[in-house]
Amino acid sequence: MTGEADRRPGMPRGERGAITIADRVVAKIASHVAREALSRFTESVGHVPPGRRTPRVDTSVRRAPERDTAGRDAGSDGGRQAALGEARLHITVDLGYPSDIGAQCAAVRQEVVERLRTWAGMEVSDLAVSVERLHSVHTRHTDQERLR
Repeated sequence: MTGEADRRPGMPRGERGAITIADRVVAKIASHVAREALSRFTESVGHVPPGRRTPRVDTSVRRAPERDTAGRDAGSDGGRQAALGEARLHITVDLGYPSDIGAQCAAVRQEVVERLRTWAGMEVSDLAVSVERLHSVHTRHTDQERLR
């Protein structure tokens, strides 16, 4: 009886198939994680209208470098699993005001990087968090964009 490897043609590993993660999947994970990170800042969340609580994410994903036949890429460091790719992200959020804006942006950055590595096997090479709009208690129940 022959083994599974003996029945396959001599096709290199990289040509048999690959795991790819679409930009929109990375963006959806990042948006979910960012929303979750911001939800812990209760003083801010209460001021942001419900329709503005979902962060907007722009992303670009680059596939991981091809591995050689030994299963290691050129930059591999032994037992660590190689990343499936590299993501560049720009996350835009609306925050409540007054609040600790820096702490909220740092929490988003930290958690998105950690979770993309864990959930999708992606490394984050660049992550920018932008605050598009601040919502205060004075503008919460009106259609005003700015308080005058």
